[in-house]
Amino acid sequence: MQPADADGFPIGRHPGWPARLGPLITARGAVALRPPRLRDGAAWSRIRLQDRAYLQEWEPTVVGGWQERNARMAWPAQWSALRGMARRGQALPFSITVDGDFAGQLTVGNIVRGALRSGWIGYWVASRLAGGGIATAAVALAVDHCFGAVGLHRLEATVRPENQPSVRVLEKSGFRREGLFHRYLDVAGAWRDHYVYALTIEEIPGGAVHRLIESGGASRP
Repeated sequence: MQPADADGFPIGRHPGWPARLGPLITARGAVALRPPRLRDGAAWSRIRLQDRAYLQEWEPTVVGGWQERNARMAWPAQWSALRGMARRGQALPFSITVDGDFAGQLTVGNIVRGALRSGWIGYWVASRLAGGGIATAAVALAVDHCFGAVGLHRLEATVRPENQPSVRVLEKSGFRREGLFHRYLDVAGAWRDHYVYALTIEEIPGGAVHRLIESGGASRP
């Protein structure tokens, strides 16, 4: 039997996974990334239900009602799906924590190896913590991990032009805008344009965490 870590993820099967990253100290507390846990369900559901108006404006439209999809009982299936993608090397799912408490999610998905060695990054943070540098710190930790232990060469992200806080997160982390995807995703009931941002390892030789610390956006413990 292949050895597993405390959360049940196999050790050593895929480069850089499982992993615990951080912390970085921000104005709102110590930010870290860790694999999602089954017991995250209560906090995940509470935040998602409280922040429906805040989150639904930016997330892709999916089948089913918000209440049903984000109820506590919906988390085990989502956790299992994330766990499965991680075990197959298709994604790096993380829970974002602040001072040890669940605060949001970050996922590096659509991981492709071979000559491409790329993935995309997506994230969300509880609205009560928005604007405190938490998402930026989480993205910086993930970028350095992907360009280090995971062995990727390129990361992409898509964001609606109207979502300026998320645009700032990406730009602070070194991502550059490559173009505009017209009517790219069905979000909040309509087809929305999205900017596409990208970053390659050559563009951030000192690392995203170093860049963030140098800018005064975070510090190490």
